[in-house]
Amino acid sequence: MALVIGCYTLWGVFPLYFHLLSAAGSVEIIGHRIVWTLGTCLALIAARRRWASLARVCRTPRLLGALVVSGLLVSVNWLVYVYGVNTARTADAALGYFINPLVTVALASLVLREQLRPVHRVSIALASTAVVLLVVLQGSLPWISLALAFSFALYGLVKKRIGPEVNALTGLTVESAVVTPIALVYLSHLAWQGQSAWQAPGQGWQIMALLGVAGPVTAVPLLLFAAGTRRVPLSVVGMGQYIAPTIQFLLAWVVFHEQIPTARWAAMVLVWAAVAVFIGDAVHQLIRRPRLHPADRPRP
Repeated sequence: MALVIGCYTLWGVFPLYFHLLSAAGSVEIIGHRIVWTLGTCLALIAARRRWASLARVCRTPRLLGALVVSGLLVSVNWLVYVYGVNTARTADAALGYFINPLVTVALASLVLREQLRPVHRVSIALASTAVVLLVVLQGSLPWISLALAFSFALYGLVKKRIGPEVNALTGLTVESAVVTPIALVYLSHLAWQGQSAWQAPGQGWQIMALLGVAGPVTAVPLLLFAAGTRRVPLSVVGMGQYIAPTIQFLLAWVVFHEQIPTARWAAMVLVWAAVAVFIGDAVHQLIRRPRLHPADRPRP
C-alpha cells in the first residue's frame, strides 16, 4: 500500500514541475518525457542486470502487444494532463483524476469480476451525475477530465492483467520503447525547424535540463504504481487514487489561482460525496474485519 500512496503523492505535485516547462509545448514536453524515461529505464535495467527479463517479454507476442497498448494509453494520458496544466486547467485535470478511481472500480467489477459492493454503485452513480451536471451547466463535455479518467483506468487494467508476468521496470521500459520512435521523429522535426524550446532566446541549457529531468520524474511514480498494482487488489488501487487529485485541486485553487466556475464547484461537491461514500465504506469494512489472535496467526 505504501507504494501506491507514494506514487499518487508524487503525481499530485506534478503541476509544480510542469509549470516550470511552460515555455515548451505540451507535445514537446511529452516527447522529451518519453525519450528520457526510456533512457532512465535502460540505465536501471543495466544496473540491475534485467536484460533477460526484457528479452523474454519482447519475444512474447501477447505481453508485447499488451505493453504496446499500455504505452499508447499512458502517452495519451500524459499529453492530455500536460495540456491541461499548461493551459491553466489544472482543476479539470484534478476532476478527471477524482473520477478515475470510480472508473477503475467499475472496470474491476466488469472485467476482472471483483466484487462491487452496493455503496460502490452509489459512488459511481454520484460521479456520473457530476459529469452530467457539468455538461448541462457548462454546455460542453469535460473532455480533459473524461480523457484522463478513462485512459488511466484502462492503463491500470492492462497493468493488472499482465502484472504477475511482467515486473514494473521491464514493463515501463517496453512501454517507453514502443512510443519513443514517434517522440524522436517529432522532436527531430522541431529541432530541424528551429522551434524547440531549448532553441528559443533566453532558454538554452536551463529548459533542456528541466526536460531531461522528466525521465526520472516520470519513471519513479510509474514504477511505484506498477509495483503496487501487482500487490494489492485493483479496487484498493482505485481508492488510493484520491490522493493525487486532492493535491492537484488545492494547487489549482490556492497556488495557481485558477478560476473555478460554479458548475465545476457543483460537480466537485458531487464527486467529493462519492469519495466520502467510498472511503467511509472502506473504513467501515476495515473496522469490521475480524482480527486473528496471535496464537491463530500462521507461522513462517
